[in-house]
Amino acid sequence: MRVWRKLVRDRIPDILRGQGKPCEVRTLGPGEYHAALLAKLEEEALEARESGGSLEELADVLEVLRALLAARGVAWEDLERARQRKRASRGGFEARVWLERGEE
Repeated sequence: MRVWRKLVRDRIPDILRGQGKPCEVRTLGPGEYHAALLAKLEEEALEARESGGSLEELADVLEVLRALLAARGVAWEDLERARQRKRASRGGFEARVWLERGEE
């Protein structure tokens, strides 16, 4: 049996068992869950990058972001307000500005 030791979507164990593949799972505590979500966010972001930004991989990034917010008790609207504040003060990415050099 392969050792995975990673956070997976809720239905993955049922899907594996339905395919006749045994698996062992456990429920993470709050601290472990938060750390696992951050690791999953990085994993999904890398997969999105490797896929060239496929819609499916971007959807995975969004799902992990939603789970992170819920785990912290933060509403999606709060994240959106934070995004808007940052956009108002620093801008977005539409202008495609690539910084070559500059003073820190």
